[in-house]
Amino acid sequence: MTCSHVGALPPSVAPESADGCVDCLAEGERNWAHLRMCLSCGHVACCDSSPGKHATKHYTSSRHPVMRSFEPGEDWRWCYVDSAVV
Repeated sequence: MTCSHVGALPPSVAPESADGCVDCLAEGERNWAHLRMCLSCGHVACCDSSPGKHATKHYTSSRHPVMRSFEPGEDWRWCYVDSAVV
């Protein structure tokens, strides 16, 4: 499945950090479960299984619609607007 938001994404975006969740690291935390990367700006944040839930907080504040897993060997994407894997 795809959504209209995928077509509006930039052709490529570099991850903001390769060290982990940018927000957790700024807070002095390293307690995240899985990482996600915003496909609009490259912000790397933790998933909703993590205490900080920073990927969803990034979407809420930025309205950037699509993120992808930033875990090794995973390539799926999630559209927050459509609540769907795209």
